[in-house]
Amino acid sequence: MKRDYYEVLGVAKTAATDEIKSAYRKLALKYHPDKNPGNKEAEEKFKEINEAYEVLSDVQKKQQYDTFGHDAGGGNPFGGQGSYTQYSSGDFSNMGDIFGDIFGDVFGGSQRGGRKSGRSSQRRGEDLRYDIEISYLDAMKGSEISIDIPKKETCSTCNGTGSKDGSAPKQCSQCKGKGQVRYSQGFFSVSQECPQCKGAGVVISNPCSECRGEGTVKKRKAIKVRVPAGVDEGTSLKVTGSGNAGANGASSGDLYVVVHMKQAIGFKRNGDDLHTEIPISFSQAAMGMEYNVSVIEGCVKVKVPAGTQPGTILRVREQGFPALGRKNRGDLYVKINISVPKSMSDEQKCALFEYAKAMGEVPKDAKYQSDNFFKKIFG
Repeated sequence: MKRDYYEVLGVAKTAATDEIKSAYRKLALKYHPDKNPGNKEAEEKFKEINEAYEVLSDVQKKQQYDTFGHDAGGGNPFGGQGSYTQYSSGDFSNMGDIFGDIFGDVFGGSQRGGRKSGRSSQRRGEDLRYDIEISYLDAMKGSEISIDIPKKETCSTCNGTGSKDGSAPKQCSQCKGKGQVRYSQGFFSVSQECPQCKGAGVVISNPCSECRGEGTVKKRKAIKVRVPAGVDEGTSLKVTGSGNAGANGASSGDLYVVVHMKQAIGFKRNGDDLHTEIPISFSQAAMGMEYNVSVIEGCVKVKVPAGTQPGTILRVREQGFPALGRKNRGDLYVKINISVPKSMSDEQKCALFEYAKAMGEVPKDAKYQSDNFFKKIFG
């Protein structure tokens, strides 16, 4: 014996439509097979509450059920054997609405895709992505570049209508203008884009020979892109309306230009900061000096304090990259490397020997003689 439909949903016979729908939602979420894998009892309850809701959510069927009970022939809307049918009429319209809500809760998003009955054929064009590589100088100063990309443009023959003779599109016979068809298998139901009209809801009876009814044709187009100062690796620049043209005169998509940095020898970038290294001699590090450091836009003077040690990093404020969208700049960091000569003249060696004597590294009464002497003293 079938249970009373009101008992199945846990509502009174006087329950309003919203109350019935709310009760169904809670039960459907509780017993949905995806939340109860392998649970046959939950599967049967899920079928039972679907059957009850299909009847009680329909005014006419509900009246028949209230009068005749199960003899009214409500039946299982999914069929006993689990049929695979196309959704095209009102038989499942109420279930379509509620399943859109249920699937949105279960899977994290609506399955209806935003298409509504009677939607026109106008569909926004697709967004495009284009990757470019720029130099540190372009990123430092900003620039304007021109790129040549293949994209869909509005057909000039039919002015984007897709029709050869300018006739208006007709409602799609397969989806009845909805843009989607619904399929069911057992207790599972899902919407998909209509294969006949590709989701437009309408079809072109006399398509344009140039664009074959699409309203767009593929062409290459040169587009100028302004690259602002301060862009970095992975920066995405949006060029509004430069994506693919929309079907049948709809608005175009956008173009996203993704920036990649071409590495500069001798420099490294970290955010808005610029890093480099300079080699100086031992005497320069010991006595201090001013050093002209090459940077992206030219050179900058850096003061090396007396007694600077190998590996010291000096900071020069606001000599890095501009901060994207802001007025301030990053800093320049200069690492000091001490350069040791690979060979010296005899005069240079003698001078170095006198320095070593003054520093107490060799005996004060010692005299410079030859390379062998250095090896004996320092070796």
